[in-house]
Amino acid sequence: MNLKFSIITVCYNAESTILQTIQSLNNQTYKNIEHIIVDAESTDNTLDIIKKNKLHHGKIISEKDKGIYDAMNKGVRLANGHYLGFCNSGDLIHPGGIKIIYNKLKNKKL
Repeated sequence: MNLKFSIITVCYNAESTILQTIQSLNNQTYKNIEHIIVDAESTDNTLDIIKKNKLHHGKIISEKDKGIYDAMNKGVRLANGHYLGFCNSGDLIHPGGIKIIYNKLKNKKL
């Protein structure tokens, strides 16, 4: 069983927090992750940080939106994973967090 997890991060002018969020996804022990970052056309260095550090299997969209839920829905439409989660800028996922979820799903204990 090789499940893909799609994790969506929405952000705007998040240069002080986006790197730690991206790193928390890059440092996962389970690697079949698609990280979708939806940026609302940040005017700071957020987009540069994202481009330099995104997951290999990541997607970036940077365009105006109608608010956080519009941005989240854009991410959902791009997602190709079996499971979907959200990790906003500044949020972190424990390095083994997705592997724990995967193991529980694999063993049907979730």
